Amino acid sequence: MTAPLRASDGRGLRTRSAPAAALALLLTLVALLTGCGGKEGSAKGGSGQGGSPTAARPAADRVEPLAGPAPAPTLPATARSADGHDVTVRKADRIVPLTGSLSELVYSLGLGDKVVARDITTTFEQAKRLPVVTRAHDVSAENVLSLKPDVVLADTTTGPAEALAQIRDAGIPLVVLEPAKRLSDVGKRIDAVAAALGVKPAGTALRQRTEQRLAAVEKEIPREKKHGEGRPRVAFLYLRGSASVYLLGGAGSGADSLIEAAGGVDAGKDSGLTKDFTPITSEALAKAAPDVILVMTKGLDSVGGIDGLEKIPGVAETPAGMNRRVASVDDGVLLNFGPRTDQVLASLVGQFHAKGK
Repeated sequence: MTAPLRASDGRGLRTRSAPAAALALLLTLVALLTGCGGKEGSAKGGSGQGGSPTAARPAADRVEPLAGPAPAPTLPATARSADGHDVTVRKADRIVPLTGSLSELVYSLGLGDKVVARDITTTFEQAKRLPVVTRAHDVSAENVLSLKPDVVLADTTTGPAEALAQIRDAGIPLVVLEPAKRLSDVGKRIDAVAAALGVKPAGTALRQRTEQRLAAVEKEIPREKKHGEGRPRVAFLYLRGSASVYLLGGAGSGADSLIEAAGGVDAGKDSGLTKDFTPITSEALAKAAPDVILVMTKGLDSVGGIDGLEKIPGVAETPAGMNRRVASVDDGVLLNFGPRTDQVLASLVGQFHAKGK
């Protein structure tokens, strides 16, 4: 049975596997529209069918730290930053992660009590009272520096470059990491953050926990749905109705890796889309011919739910549109590729392979 359709609390597209130029435009648009927003650590989502989504009781949006006492960082630690700098972290009592996915990793490692600020896309419950140090997804160097951080974590989509340079010029260790692009990147991402903060053993434990949970979910996918014929064709649509942003995911969108891992075929990629995102057209959707449409819950809300989604040219004529098969996952976890990705994958498996579909 699929989970009911959930309304999102509003998280944006932040850590993305897209090229930087395209990503920067998306992030700016998202930031203007996103606000701060299942069981513990779960990825909320649901499948809307028959035109009558069912409300579900809201569950706490929380991350799950490693069990046991918080790790004690072994410092100094030197990390190779993705922007070419060798960065030495000598203290980690005041940590500022500048993306939601990095915040999730730091909290999951057990270092949440050392985080003193958050990015606007960090919306899980444990971090919601922290000050936001971004403006429209652009980092405010002044706000970051005012908090006297010991270390700042960013990734290659974080900007503007001038703000990051200002932080580094002030003598603050700034570690820039590559964003995770696919499921196989999750472990490497965990290791990189743990190494930078001097908690490698905790990183190893978190990586093992995450990989074990992902493997357990993958075992639940029917083999014929994972490798054989008859796999559902799934199109990832990135939607922000208020800004008239309607994009179809292709190769490298980030969602393609999740769709395939969940036993589906990425319809955009399979139809020949070599770019991460392409403006939605009736022709592109007809060629993709998805059986299921995957969206972020905030994006679905922004177009007026399933009824509004079907008004986008070409959607109603697809098999997914005709059968009103829509899968949704919260914006803040869908593409994070981190400790909660097993919850995302489990949600997608349930929604893609719903009984009777």
